[in-house]
Amino acid sequence: MADEQAISEGDVPDAKSITISEGSQKQLANQLDREFADPCMKYNMNYQHIGTCIIFNNKNFHPSTGMSIRNGTDKDASNLMKTFKNLGFHTEILNDQTCQQMFQKLSNVAKSDHSQMAAFICVFLSHGEEGLLYGTDGLEEIKTFTSIFRGDLCRSLIGKPKLFFIQACRGNEFDAGVETDGIETDSKGEPATSLQKIPIEADFLYAYSTAPGYYSWRNTANGSWFIQALCHVLDSYGKKLELMQLLTRVNHKVALEFESNTDANYSSAKKQIPCIISMLTKEFYFP
Repeated sequence: MADEQAISEGDVPDAKSITISEGSQKQLANQLDREFADPCMKYNMNYQHIGTCIIFNNKNFHPSTGMSIRNGTDKDASNLMKTFKNLGFHTEILNDQTCQQMFQKLSNVAKSDHSQMAAFICVFLSHGEEGLLYGTDGLEEIKTFTSIFRGDLCRSLIGKPKLFFIQACRGNEFDAGVETDGIETDSKGEPATSLQKIPIEADFLYAYSTAPGYYSWRNTANGSWFIQALCHVLDSYGKKLELMQLLTRVNHKVALEFESNTDANYSSAKKQIPCIISMLTKEFYFP
């Protein structure tokens, strides 16, 4: 109604100017559509196999570690197996693995031929600290497990997404929450013919269950908050949305739909927010 009144009062450009403005908007919209549709900005998923998903499910720990049993983790592992199988991945669960066993398994996977696979996924379900992950026998740096998939060490995954989902604590802090109201181209646009060099750390994504320094919550019956949310979002929207959109929805679900309820006041009514670190160079869509 306000626009109609403004036009009648002569407060807008003449008809010719309006027509040019609308045409420019359409031209810009078409240009954006072409950019969004650019296949060079999406990971190629047109391979014989979508890829492998390895799930390390550490529930029981050696007494020397001082770590308690992770009740509820089997529920996480089962849900993850179902979710990633439905997305087309060859999925494998390995239970109660030592640091050396995890490293050896991933080393063997990294040495395998991934030339006919589109991606690689690894999920860690364990205890942890900032930058560290527990095997059943002790601690190891997370980068020890992930660095063997770098471009200079695992050449058949160069330029392909390598996704790591890490359900583990990153410290002992509690989040009390807060109240609230509510391929390169040349100058002509043609594919470049020169040999490309990409960073060896490119095409990695790390999705942590919690922010640095914070505790990560797990329900002994239903599994961890992060994995519950991840599986729900992937099951519901996994074949519709881009990966960063999916993980943003996971963040939203964990942040708003979960809150701790314990017998101890110091750990009750606490919140959690997952943390995404992306070195992906293209958009990732599950096929």
